[in-house]
Amino acid sequence: MKARVHIYPKHGVLDPQGKAIAHALGNIGFDGVGEVRQGKLIELELRETDRAAAERRVAEMCDRLLANTVIEDYAIELVD
Repeated sequence: MKARVHIYPKHGVLDPQGKAIAHALGNIGFDGVGEVRQGKLIELELRETDRAAAERRVAEMCDRLLANTVIEDYAIELVD
């Protein structure tokens, strides 16, 4: 099973990279783009076969290492 972890700044946390991307898009003619949040994607190959157990384990990984939960949120996507 594969897990994809999407990590992004919490709302209200300054995101200078997102602001730079939004500004650059406007400069090259892509009008109408609102707020941009820039994050990261981590893919993990898991030996776990139970989906609930895999999600709990990946959430623990995020809480302990992968995400800075003070300023970042994360979403877990499991793929068979």
